Amino acid sequence: MELYFKDNFFSIGTTDIMDSAGAPIGLVDLKVASNSTLEVFGANKESLYVGKFPFFSSKWTVLDAKEKELGKLYAKMALFNKRYEYDSNGRGLYRLSSFAHTSDYEITNDEGAIIATFKKTSGWLSPSAYRLNCKDSRIDPMEWVAVILGMNQIQKRQSAAAAT
Repeated sequence: MELYFKDNFFSIGTTDIMDSAGAPIGLVDLKVASNSTLEVFGANKESLYVGKFPFFSSKWTVLDAKEKELGKLYAKMALFNKRYEYDSNGRGLYRLSSFAHTSDYEITNDEGAIIATFKKTSGWLSPSAYRLNCKDSRIDPMEWVAVILGMNQIQKRQSAAAAT
């Protein structure tokens, strides 16, 4: 399944999640710029996932619509690439990685198999936009939307911390 979605400038407002034909199949509500909270909705506007930073935490938490924690995303130290891990609370440990200076990412499972790929498709002065291609159905593609936008929020925090 292929999905397209994006962030907004200042991380506030709603954006569509679209399929490969460009038809809206859900949306992301970016709640508060300073709090970095988002909610993913399905085609019928039903709440599916919430992503946020817990109080005083650098880990991005993904919850279902009933506020049950599904997993945590965190940055990993890497020399020449960008690496993140998503611990999906008993459903597997997934690695999101990209080589330095590229916008292509792979998501691999515990066995090292590529279960999804995504690419940052936006330009320098535009909000972050992504194309996600899921090959495995163990994790819902809409959950990956919350995870990938969480990775974007982690990167924003790291950039802001480096600038100060």
